[in-house]
Amino acid sequence: MMAMLDAAAVRRALVALPEAGQANADVEDGERRMRLLSRDDLTIGMRFLAALPRFLRTPIAVDDMRTIVRDRFARRQARFLARFAEACRAPGSPYARLMDHAGSTQDDVAASVRRDGVEGALTVLHAAGVYLAGDEYKGRRPVVRGSLAFTVDPATLVNPRAVVHGLSESSGSRGARTPVPIDLAFVRDHAVNTHLALDAHGGRDWLHAHHGVPGGTSVTNPLEFAKGGRPPARWFTPIDIAAPGLSPRYRWGVRAMRVGSLIAGVPLPGPTLATFDDPSPVVRWMGDELARGRTPHLWGYASTAVLICQAAMKAGVDLRGARFTMGGEPTTPARRAAVEAAGAVALPRMGATETDILTFACAHPQAADDMHFLDDRHALIQPGPGRGMPGIPDDAMLVTSLLDTAPLMLVNVCMGDRATLVRRDCGCGLARDGWGLHVHDVRSFEKLTAGGITFLDVDVIRVLEETMPARFGGRPADWQLIEWLDDGRARPEVVLVVDPSVGALDESAGRRRVPGGGRRRERRRKPDGDAVARGADAARRARVAPPDGVGKDPASAPRKVGPDPAFGQAGERLTPGCLIDSRPWR
Repeated sequence: MMAMLDAAAVRRALVALPEAGQANADVEDGERRMRLLSRDDLTIGMRFLAALPRFLRTPIAVDDMRTIVRDRFARRQARFLARFAEACRAPGSPYARLMDHAGSTQDDVAASVRRDGVEGALTVLHAAGVYLAGDEYKGRRPVVRGSLAFTVDPATLVNPRAVVHGLSESSGSRGARTPVPIDLAFVRDHAVNTHLALDAHGGRDWLHAHHGVPGGTSVTNPLEFAKGGRPPARWFTPIDIAAPGLSPRYRWGVRAMRVGSLIAGVPLPGPTLATFDDPSPVVRWMGDELARGRTPHLWGYASTAVLICQAAMKAGVDLRGARFTMGGEPTTPARRAAVEAAGAVALPRMGATETDILTFACAHPQAADDMHFLDDRHALIQPGPGRGMPGIPDDAMLVTSLLDTAPLMLVNVCMGDRATLVRRDCGCGLARDGWGLHVHDVRSFEKLTAGGITFLDVDVIRVLEETMPARFGGRPADWQLIEWLDDGRARPEVVLVVDPSVGALDESAGRRRVPGGGRRRERRRKPDGDAVARGADAARRARVAPPDGVGKDPASAPRKVGPDPAFGQAGERLTPGCLIDSRPWR
């Protein structure tokens, strides 16, 4: 067992494991790169390696997962009260300060839960000022409630029960990233939801694959699949793991996953390079599996699914029957149509680093992104008409964690998203398992500012996915707005980037169709179209790469402004030559 291996044995195993596309690395080179890792990296890595074999050797059957969810629903009120009390007892808890200011007690909350249920109690707490806006819970803006004012230390929200088997980061879309612990117990808990969601769509026998950069979901998603007894067949990455300049923690993370899975006897796949500009490896894999009578299922970004489907149609590969779980960005009508045009099935999802999966696709949708909210693990409320607060509109999504394995203690926390909520019995498998709350039209309500220009996601998405393609041609993902950071002048520039397939462009006509560049029909502030065009030096008809030396590490590349700002995507990083996000976001 892994616990019996000493550090030297683990080091030898890691060094001996080959990297993608390379021969076995020699020991001397491996030792040199090992020294580049911090002591914390090594400690967490060893803890992960020790726990991983047992995690992989104990899969959960789908029927047992269904029993787990029934128990969660049966004990939901008790779980909420226990988690809320724990969150208030934590040293430096912002919730305790807000409760004291509101004059509320734990007994008051318990009485409210008995009377009105969990969501009813959370609505009362929100009205009393017990909530955190996105910038407040990240510690970027002081919490102000009347005479009370303080700044949240994000560390006070970390669940003291969490065992750190790895570290992920929140998207950092509107400021510094927040470290979030990865606990294998938490991965186990949300694997339950993932497999039941897939089972509701007939996915028990699908062949799974993941598309994403090292770290984040490229770690947790394969582990989720494996926990249900269906480890992924492939892992596709848009970044070459062997590329010079890539942070060693990503390379060693890949090796640790491979070593731990081999020790467990449940081997997880190594990386296969499939860039955004050349997704042909994914297309070939899907086409081959369909030809064998299997159902390939890829878990990745919404934009990635669109690019793969477009590449398949161009190559003449029939993807009829393939499945795409599409997250990280909104599944807009245009994106869904692009996937379905290739014969594939689009399965929208939503989540966050702090929560992992929150919603999954309805099998009988009434909107392009109609999803079930998985409220066995989280509670969701909205302020309601006329009850919004500063930084939180009436239809904002306020999330509360209910399980004791949640990495962060969240109580009425807003992450910057708004949505339409509907309770209905759609009759699909997710509804039969108890998830009756539907979420659709999820969008970010926070303004996106870059280069002195303020964007709203509804404007950016509409223009780049509908207006520009209708006027000039192209498809979803052919038009992107990105932000270059000019280190020499220390100022950002917003750049409109267009795929070469669109052809020649009329710059002045394009400028008039950028939000704010033409006639304004809405009151809210929009970006100036001329400024966008000037910052771009006209509409560039190329998939441009960042400057030399930039973007080799997923944490050091130009940031995207649109068209995918919803779910915290704005401000994410871009890999060389790519127009969409490369940084993991759940």
